[in-house]
Amino acid sequence: MSRDSLPPILASLIRQARRVAEEVNCIATVMLADVSYDFREIQQLLKQTQLIVASAVPAVVEAAKADLVAVVPLNQEPQTRQVQLSQALLEAIADNLVKTGDRVMALYSGYERDTIDTLSIINLSERLARLTARDLQRLETQVPLGTLRRVVDLAVEIGREGRESKRVGTLFVVGNHRKVLDMSHEQIHDPFKGYAKKERMISNARVRESIKELSQIDGAFVIASDGCVMAAGRILDAPAEDLTLSKGLGARHWAAAAISKATNSIAIAVSESTGTVRLFQNGTVVLRIEPMMQAMKWHDVDTEPPQE
Repeated sequence: MSRDSLPPILASLIRQARRVAEEVNCIATVMLADVSYDFREIQQLLKQTQLIVASAVPAVVEAAKADLVAVVPLNQEPQTRQVQLSQALLEAIADNLVKTGDRVMALYSGYERDTIDTLSIINLSERLARLTARDLQRLETQVPLGTLRRVVDLAVEIGREGRESKRVGTLFVVGNHRKVLDMSHEQIHDPFKGYAKKERMISNARVRESIKELSQIDGAFVIASDGCVMAAGRILDAPAEDLTLSKGLGARHWAAAAISKATNSIAIAVSESTGTVRLFQNGTVVLRIEPMMQAMKWHDVDTEPPQE
């Protein structure tokens, strides 16, 4: 198996990481890797600090396994480094490699894609915002995991980022879409009406961006089990009977609870006031996800030449 030798700068960074990890009591070092390095050598440089390799590249995952190093496979969908790191930490927690309350070191490419150049110290907390697959697999639903995870991740992004610097609340109903449509009515002209199915799939990045933009309108998005957006701006008519919700939850959450109970669907509500995402099944909250800080993004910077 072909391996890349450690660049001198990376080797130096790892040695510094070891010193910092020892000084601040880091339990492990999580490396986001897109290249198959000699991970045994990296573990030796880190000495007593455990190395955890996280990667979306199958060859890197196999290389880490061959070197008997702990590994966390990542989704292959394009993501920011911060989102990838969040996923890596959550999966590491799910695999009992680290636990909430631990302090870990992270090594990753902050600026150049194939060059690990950034070191961060992270205190793991209960407020990580994304889900592992295991969280969703615990739900007993006919909705495929891939569809559910895409919708949940989109809801988390809306809760975290809002729209145009403003907080946004919205609602998704996933699965059993025919019954959901029967128990709802149109609030506005449906912006998805008339488009071909392939142009309404939530796996499409353009569709997800459209949903973010449309999340400011009233009403719910209705999504089929296969991930096709069936309607937007729907007002839900399910009766809110025999439901018990926490104090402080508003009409959107009551509607989510009611429709999930009446239609055996999964309803996902984003709170406008806090960005918190709640998943409802059979009328009750089954998962709650707190927003994390805004994801790292690149911005163009306007500069002016110095005055002579």
